[in-house]
Amino acid sequence: MSFLTAEWNDLAMFNYEIDPKILENYVPKGTELDLWNGKCYISLIGFMFENVKVLGIKVPFHVNFEEVNLRFYVKRFEDGIWKRGVVFVKEIVPKHAVTIIANTLYNEHYQTLKMRHSRTENEISKRFQYEWFKDSKWNTITMTTEKNSIPIEENSEAEFITEHYFGYTKFNKNKTIEYEVTHPSWKQLKVIDSKIDVDFESIYGKDFKFLEDIKPSSEFLALGSKITIEGKKTIR
Repeated sequence: MSFLTAEWNDLAMFNYEIDPKILENYVPKGTELDLWNGKCYISLIGFMFENVKVLGIKVPFHVNFEEVNLRFYVKRFEDGIWKRGVVFVKEIVPKHAVTIIANTLYNEHYQTLKMRHSRTENEISKRFQYEWFKDSKWNTITMTTEKNSIPIEENSEAEFITEHYFGYTKFNKNKTIEYEVTHPSWKQLKVIDSKIDVDFESIYGKDFKFLEDIKPSSEFLALGSKITIEGKKTIR
């Protein structure tokens, strides 16, 4: 049985090309940075975590909630194949129990903050907004998109961003936690307009303050799907 089943829906993805040296201290042992066409990416992502079940059981008041995370991309060579995965700098949710479970069992970097969201549409567009409150400020990411979905093209940047199926966590300098995430390939919505109002230094630290001063190199809305998170294993 999967450790967790859920749906990840309406993923607003803001992707930045950055200097790989910034991430060197964050790369878990046994993995290396995964580049796309020689470029290193980090992504700020807001989405809805819905219909959540832990070991097949819905936990009251923890079934549907927002998440915002900052993540980058790594790979690990094992048994003749490359496993492509993500490393989270931080994951923000509004539920204390989610933070405690994820940080305790998977050594993740969850933080609990007050959050809110809205998903609206009119005749020509859809609008998605995710917000989180820290240091007396609401941080906000917003996307306005076309209404009709389009495929994520093979070998595209969007495919690279969305199709990483492992999570890696740096337990310490000699030990890494690995877990598998499963989901089908996603479709996307083309972005018409977007806005980012985020205090990156306050939330993610001085290493990522520079994100306040640069524009994303790409952005799109992935529709998402049902997902599973499997049990962990330790890499030494």
